[in-house]
Amino acid sequence: MLKGLTVKPIRRLFDERGFFTELMRVDWKDFFGEDTVVQVNHSVTYPGVIRAWHRHLRGQVDYFLCLKGAMKICVYDEKSGELDEVFSSGQDLQVVRVPGQYWHGFKAFGNEPVMLVYFTTRLYDRADPDEERKDWDDVSVVPECINGKKNDPRAGKPWDWNRLPNM
Repeated sequence: MLKGLTVKPIRRLFDERGFFTELMRVDWKDFFGEDTVVQVNHSVTYPGVIRAWHRHLRGQVDYFLCLKGAMKICVYDEKSGELDEVFSSGQDLQVVRVPGQYWHGFKAFGNEPVMLVYFTTRLYDRADPDEERKDWDDVSVVPECINGKKNDPRAGKPWDWNRLPNM
């Protein structure tokens, strides 16, 4: 995976009343390092919708947590040409750390909306946002390596969010 892109499985504790889950703890130093979360956001994305591409050049780190539905998170480093995909769902909770300098986004797939909670290390400034954007279908996103594989049939072509990995 790209340097700094990490995935932390989240443990659910079940009993006859339901379940309890710790979503984020300051003492998870192996995951957060020196990052400090300063804002928490919630979004709902309908099936088939693609929210991409953007990046943060002033040091913001995003932490994605899919609570419901299923999503494909893609993180792309235009310098190395590497693209990593992370599949996340409300069925198997995990927090995905995305360093902001990489282009990133996600697609909601399946038959139910994605309910996403995401944590950021910088406050959003409407007057001067730390966001650079590209269209979801921007032809300049051409991964040379996908999930560590240069022989992936999708490599060397403009990224197609709708193409399945094994087609």
